[in-house]
Amino acid sequence: MGKELVTAVFSPHDRVLFRRRVRRGLDALTGMLEDGRFEPGDPTTGLEIEINLVDAEAAPAMRNAEVLADLADPRFQLELGRFNLELNVPPRSLAGDGLADYEREILQALCAAGESARKRETRLILIGMLPTLTAGQLVHADISDNERFRALDAEIAGARGDDFRIDIRGPERLLTSSDTIAPEGACTSAQFHLRVDPADFARYWNASQAIAGVQLALGANAPFLYRRRLWAETRIPFFEQATDARPDEFAAQGVRPRVWFGDRWIDSILDLYEENVRYFPPLLPELGDEDPAAVLAAGGIPELAELRLHNGTVYRWNRPVYDVTGGRPHLRVENRVLPSGPTVADMLANAAFYFGLVRQLAEEDPPLWACLDFAAAEAGFRTGARDGIEARLFWPGRGEVPVTDLVRDVLLPRAHSGLDRYGVHPAHRDRFLGIIEDRCRTRRNGAVWQSETVRTVQERGLDRVVALREMTQRYLEFQRTNEPVHTWPI
Repeated sequence: MGKELVTAVFSPHDRVLFRRRVRRGLDALTGMLEDGRFEPGDPTTGLEIEINLVDAEAAPAMRNAEVLADLADPRFQLELGRFNLELNVPPRSLAGDGLADYEREILQALCAAGESARKRETRLILIGMLPTLTAGQLVHADISDNERFRALDAEIAGARGDDFRIDIRGPERLLTSSDTIAPEGACTSAQFHLRVDPADFARYWNASQAIAGVQLALGANAPFLYRRRLWAETRIPFFEQATDARPDEFAAQGVRPRVWFGDRWIDSILDLYEENVRYFPPLLPELGDEDPAAVLAAGGIPELAELRLHNGTVYRWNRPVYDVTGGRPHLRVENRVLPSGPTVADMLANAAFYFGLVRQLAEEDPPLWACLDFAAAEAGFRTGARDGIEARLFWPGRGEVPVTDLVRDVLLPRAHSGLDRYGVHPAHRDRFLGIIEDRCRTRRNGAVWQSETVRTVQERGLDRVVALREMTQRYLEFQRTNEPVHTWPI
């Protein structure tokens, strides 16, 4: 997200030209798909992990630029808030020891980043939303020093023409507003990338949409924001509302929001890119020099910079990605559903479950989505975010069932089969999927642990502010052990 722009000042003519360039890019992508320009290959995976920085009191530390400068590691980059960083883990195959290799590299990278953070009297924390945040720490001045972030803030706030209003109702209620997208920095996620053949893209995207509610229910890790207990994964409604560029009149007319689950199953990746062109005006109309048609005519592979930039400002929970690596184009599903944390082991358990289950579902016939209404999938997405591991979700052939039963009885065996298709070593398969099974057995994920710990501290007579700080300090201690959250004591 932190890519710099050449300019952040755009004219109406820039926007006209940008729209034309996006359309040309879409035409070029269509031609590439029709001409078979994408070479088949084994599926590969990638991870992005967003990180918060905190001080000795577990409050946000606005020092990401200093930490990043000391670290000097290209895998890390700035994120929206001055207390955010992002780790981009190099892609790889899951075959053999792929999952274990991920774990080792992530732990080593976080250890190095932790050393740089300590020099600035800060610590790293992997969590969906930092529980000690206050609204006063999420203002325009707290946006990272990055041209793209400033441009996004200006464009989205300008398009809305009013304050961003937040209204989230859970066990408690949050009602607030902001004149900037800076509060979006409260949302920290773990994003999974899955490279697939073009002919299979629709199946993998549809499967990802179908299980999004299950992912949230299992992995919820954001129950607190601004000192209130809200949804199990408050990140979902907060991100949607904190970046909603639509004026109220547009929302009332049914104009689609830029943070979007979608409204139908697809037959091709082109369905998603065409929706981007049809429904969403450009936010960052940065113009490049490439003529994609000329590049294709010369036998080359176009970068499609405008199409990719526009796609990057439509925040689907499962987003299509076109990219070029080593002169070869490929397509990815970017799964943006889950929060960061609680531990590296927990995140890789979530990844193993996602990669394995999606592969198995994508290759089954008849496909799951043939008997699952899209509206039911979206309802499950919101139920999983709201209720977490206590959620009851609809599943074809099972009706509405506790998500823990659904996972243990129906989905974990499929995830095992999917990981076997990747060639994952059985020991790693069993370890990481075992974490998911134990999470279901104990009915404890990050959101449950946070909520129960805060409740326990408050029962000692301490107020919510102290309880959140104490819980966050304990969270930091347990996170360093890399033991999964369902084993953490209350």
